[in-house]
Amino acid sequence: MKALKHLNKYFFQYKWYLILGTLFTFISNLFGVVPAQIVRYALDLVKETISLYFLYDGFGAQTVVYEIFAFSILLYGSLILIMALLKGIFLFFVRQTLIVMSRHIEYDLKNEIYHHYQTLPLSFYRKNNTGDLMARISEDVGKVRMYVGPSLMYGLNLISVFILVVGYMLSVNAKLTWYVLLPVPFLSGSIYFVNTIIIRKSEEIQANLSKISTFVQEAFSGIRVLKAFVQEEPSTVAFTKQSNIYREKSLDLVKVDSLFTPLVSILAGLSSVLVVYIGGQEVMAGRLTPGSITEFIMYVYMLTWPMIALGWTTSQIQRAAASQQRINEFLNIKTDIVSTKDISQPIEGAIDINHVRFVYPDSGIEALHDFSMHVKAGESVAILGTTGSGKSTVANLLCRMYDTTEGQIKVDGFELKEWNVQSLRGQIGYVPQDVFLFSDSIKNNVRFGSLDMSDEQVIQATKDADLYNNIMDFPEQFDTVLGERGVTLSGGQKQRLSIARAIAKSPKILILDDCLSAVDTKTEHQILNNLQEIMKGRTSVVISHRVSSAKLADKIIMLDGGHVIEQGTHEELMAKEGAYKELFEKQLQTEETNS
Repeated sequence: MKALKHLNKYFFQYKWYLILGTLFTFISNLFGVVPAQIVRYALDLVKETISLYFLYDGFGAQTVVYEIFAFSILLYGSLILIMALLKGIFLFFVRQTLIVMSRHIEYDLKNEIYHHYQTLPLSFYRKNNTGDLMARISEDVGKVRMYVGPSLMYGLNLISVFILVVGYMLSVNAKLTWYVLLPVPFLSGSIYFVNTIIIRKSEEIQANLSKISTFVQEAFSGIRVLKAFVQEEPSTVAFTKQSNIYREKSLDLVKVDSLFTPLVSILAGLSSVLVVYIGGQEVMAGRLTPGSITEFIMYVYMLTWPMIALGWTTSQIQRAAASQQRINEFLNIKTDIVSTKDISQPIEGAIDINHVRFVYPDSGIEALHDFSMHVKAGESVAILGTTGSGKSTVANLLCRMYDTTEGQIKVDGFELKEWNVQSLRGQIGYVPQDVFLFSDSIKNNVRFGSLDMSDEQVIQATKDADLYNNIMDFPEQFDTVLGERGVTLSGGQKQRLSIARAIAKSPKILILDDCLSAVDTKTEHQILNNLQEIMKGRTSVVISHRVSSAKLADKIIMLDGGHVIEQGTHEELMAKEGAYKELFEKQLQTEETNS
């Protein structure tokens, strides 16, 4: 139950639902227990009245006795009916409090997890797969809801029934009560033993479910690759294999769960036998009436259903504990991307990177080594290099997706760690190398960085990204809804839409991470010409493996293996006749050949 302590704050938040639900549960069970006493009075009345009825056989008083007897039985029957109706009404109130509370907690817990996910650094998402994240916020939360809802409701029902029934039983006959409760310790021991198995199997099932979610998510995200390599059948076989493991583990859990009901039924039957045997001796001794025996048997069966439900409830609680433990694993992870001084002010755009070394925490790969870069506000810099040279790492560090391993990065003279993270990122326009578009309209994708953006700003951003004419060719134009990850658009169109999204919010710092790799040379020149106007007055970092992109920049930095091998202006680097000139001439020849 330690893992489930996390939910106590929600119980306190919705304490009135819990308090009223507990009260309604007690009242509903009170109306369920009282009829047993009425039955006892009715049966004892029948036993006593029959003798009296036959005693007046042949006399007019016999009719009077019958009328009184019939009225009393009708009264008792009416009381039992009224009690059943009241019990049903309060059971409705129980569900309107406890089950409603569980839905509120489910809603709040999902929001808490989702919000927490968004605070975690990029390194967290590199280490954990999407399917597992989704399973914890959906399947695991669903299991937890079963604990805070139905399981809690049945648990309170058991406690209230046990208190009421045992209290009434003791008031009637203490000796018979202890015999009825004799099987309870054996039941408790059995539940403890079985639950040890249940929690272990529940954890295995939830972990396997995450694997299935991950497998399906990857298969559907990469469906084009799957089809292109004709791997539908192997993928189905692999999915079936994972599903079989899940099925086998679930069936094992069902076998364990199935022990509860027959076990409780046997113990309830044993209690009934003890009631009849011991109660019969008490009746013969004159210490009990036959009506009391019937009352006790009704009490035994009142306890049977809660005891049977105890097995189900315990199983659900153990599953919830296993799921909450998995949820807590991620909730206990705290982001290390925090602000030390919480500086939040307009950015001018001066960037100073001093002797930075960075090692990816999840892989241990050193991406940058002794990297330095100094850019004045409003200046532009191009970072060139081959794949794996560390270019995109610079972009991630500037957006503070990671913190440096060594060295420091300053913006406007303040260390990056001193800035308010949201304020910093809100003033940076970032076009990532791996374009991601949302399943929404083109208009909403462009205005994603600033939801209050005007239509004129959206249109201008798409014109600057050389995308406006393509959009106008679509039947729905700016209201065209994109498929998942922007599958409706071509690779070049997706990149240009990503550029439009970045420049639309008029950032102070613009970072373009190899954002023109999927466009042709003509479109590239058109976008670069537009970007020259856009980049005026704002600091720009152009990351690319194409030398043509470098013509936008005031200075150029050549990276190789995380090291700066050359830096300067285009003219200075050409004069050095080093790596930059070699790359420039090679790509120039390639363009001439292609043309």
